[in-house]
Amino acid sequence: MNYSSYETLVVERRGRVGWLINNRPRQLNAMNNAMRDEFATAWTELDADPEVKVIVQTGEGRAFQTGADMTELATDGVGMERYRASVETFDLHFTAWHQKVRKPVIAAVNGLCAGGGFHFVADADIVIAASDAQFFDPHVSAGQVVAFEAIALLRKMPFEPVMRMALIGRHERMPASRAYELGMVSEVVDPPERLRARAGEIAENIARNSPVAMRATKRALWGALESGLTEACRAGAAELVSVWGHPDQREGPAAFAERREPRWAELTDLVDRTGDAGGRA
Repeated sequence: MNYSSYETLVVERRGRVGWLINNRPRQLNAMNNAMRDEFATAWTELDADPEVKVIVQTGEGRAFQTGADMTELATDGVGMERYRASVETFDLHFTAWHQKVRKPVIAAVNGLCAGGGFHFVADADIVIAASDAQFFDPHVSAGQVVAFEAIALLRKMPFEPVMRMALIGRHERMPASRAYELGMVSEVVDPPERLRARAGEIAENIARNSPVAMRATKRALWGALESGLTEACRAGAAELVSVWGHPDQREGPAAFAERREPRWAELTDLVDRTGDAGGRA
């Protein structure tokens, strides 16, 4: 599959793994308007590529992602107003969840993750971090409100450390070790130079599994965050039964019995019958 040409991102496939690399290193990968638009296309293209089984997002240079480009906001005469309509209607299009990505997504956090960078941490399925990664939320220090990113993080982390980051702004940074203790990340990679290699290893292990089963699993587990226990279990039951009779359900036990790697069926539809995706909504 031929991907679009990108100015602020590197988008490529390496074997079964799609890579989305934030690529404004001189600006610490801050998200200007062009990057915001390119994210929407990149996620959709990677999700649509039949050869891609897992997607890894990381950053080039000293930062993973540092939120909105404050220089652009301060100097272009438009500022935050460019985002008003999309925010008021909550019609956003720059993360995997916004774009209803059905494939597993790994965020590999290198260096700084700040402000709007938490969108991508909150919306990934798996988050790992380099041992020198640092997390902080400077919104209130720049006269901005902390909202979407922190609200989403509350599903992964205790309330108080999220509120602490929100209120202390740029005046304190959370190290990767603390992020691990609090459940923001599931693994800390040391030395930091191994981050991409480790993300690739995890992605390759995930890619060995049934695509259709992983897609339904992602819908069921993310959907549970939106529901009460009984409703979530009922929805999970529907996802479970939806795969019954699929070739992968026969192939899995056969491969186990024959002591071989399974040969999974390719995903043939990109439209979810329920109209929903493996995100928070």
